[in-house]
Amino acid sequence: MADEAGVEGSGARGAPRIVTANRAQLQLRPQDLESLLPADHRARALWMVVDRLDLSRFYAAIQARGSDPGRPAIDPKVLVALWLYATSEGVGSARELARLCERHDAYRWLCGGVRVNHHTLSDFRVEHGAALDALLTQVLGVMLHQGLVRLERVTQDGMRVRASAGAASFRREATLRRCVEAAREQVAAVKEAGERPADPRTARQQAAAARAAREREKRVTRALAELPAARDAKREDAAKAKARVSMTDPDARVMKMADGGYRPAYNVQLATAVEGRVIVGVQVTNAGTDLAQLTPMRAAVEQRTGQQPREYLVDGGFVQLESIAAAAADGVTVYAPVRKPPRADIDPHVAKPTDAPAVAAWRVRMGTEDAKTIYKDRAAVAETVNADLRAHRGLNRLPVRGLAKVQCIAVWAALTYNVLRWLALTA
Repeated sequence: MADEAGVEGSGARGAPRIVTANRAQLQLRPQDLESLLPADHRARALWMVVDRLDLSRFYAAIQARGSDPGRPAIDPKVLVALWLYATSEGVGSARELARLCERHDAYRWLCGGVRVNHHTLSDFRVEHGAALDALLTQVLGVMLHQGLVRLERVTQDGMRVRASAGAASFRREATLRRCVEAAREQVAAVKEAGERPADPRTARQQAAAARAAREREKRVTRALAELPAARDAKREDAAKAKARVSMTDPDARVMKMADGGYRPAYNVQLATAVEGRVIVGVQVTNAGTDLAQLTPMRAAVEQRTGQQPREYLVDGGFVQLESIAAAAADGVTVYAPVRKPPRADIDPHVAKPTDAPAVAAWRVRMGTEDAKTIYKDRAAVAETVNADLRAHRGLNRLPVRGLAKVQCIAVWAALTYNVLRWLALTA
């Protein structure tokens, strides 16, 4: 307890008695995690949702079974709930999440006394891609069954997200080959130094140096392997000869961002149902344009939901005549702006002699007032979803590298958004 102390003072009454701070005194405080949060807290709602989901795919990956040796695994339900709540709060760092699990009441409540570290959190976020994708499909299926979302009209938009790589990490083929040779020499040198009896480093330091050398060699070799794909993305021969790949994240590509600048990024494609404003498709690509992304996303949405939307809304970056014709063949009506002709006296909504029937119908359709009214839903839905993920769910800069891991981050953001919409629509 705090110390009682006297302070000198004048008068017959003597020095005043006070209680002062004693920070060296040990304290034992009873704690009830259940009383930390109010009944209507978001963490409780997310835990309720996770408790009702089928997480069997996550449990199937656990190695600790029965009486076999090994440390028990952390319940996937706890880790899923932690990442859903962290993403809903815009927390994208595993280290920050681990700190919050010790200091913040909501995260401590979700942990329920289970201790987690940033390695476990980081690995769990990106090591269960198939299970995570199935979880998104499961949530979407429940919402479709409850009538909270309909696929009559769907919008699609691409969002460039900053990659975890610097612009200075991009190298051309000649430099990459020199870096590969240097990395191999470094691996050999580290191995030779570790075999010397007079090496002053500990075994742990030697292993760390060898691991760092091997990882560098692996990254540079993979960057060299990605060079042909980077060349194929270029249109002109002169640009193909100057193609570059990042040694930090070989899958990343330099893209034009929303502010007009060029930076390493990934192209996150999102398909959203207009009725319900729920994300029904997530795909990540390193293509710098949206031109060829309409058909793959339609296939992904059909695979996830079992049905095709009746109407599909995209901006001018997706306009590809072959994609419009393919959509019409599947019974999907595409609403997308028609490019302006070079001459002002040419009506862009008049069919051309070379147009396929579906393309001709699209041109005429986009000139009608009904089509213009329907197309207004694209910006009202797609742009708001993009802004929500970027501003509130941490999807403004990627904390991981590689297409597979970036796909996991995008699915976490979409899953969190859909769960929050689920809670809002059923409130």
